[in-house]
Amino acid sequence: MNIYISNLSFNVEDSDLRQLFEEYGEVTSAKVITDKFTGRSRGFGFVEMSDNDASLKAISELNQFEYDGKVITVNEARPREDRPKTSNNRGGGFRNGGGYNDRQSKRW
Repeated sequence: MNIYISNLSFNVEDSDLRQLFEEYGEVTSAKVITDKFTGRSRGFGFVEMSDNDASLKAISELNQFEYDGKVITVNEARPREDRPKTSNNRGGGFRNGGGYNDRQSKRW
């Protein structure tokens, strides 16, 4: 089972996550997600465990657990396609008018 952990301290590393979850069973992978430009933690990560029962126990016991000074949130990871779609229209660009060199907004 793949487990999603959020609100991680920026000091937490892959090995820390592995060690935390190994108390509940075999961890097949543990990864803190980092910014690709700075290499700094983005504050969340994923742990994969081979035993579903151990995974469920870890989720139950570690959700809202204080770890490295922060209260973490632990859930079963959902595939990207299961997440609700959100609008990413933040203004900008040329869609719906506006933008660089918009002739209609110039006053001659």
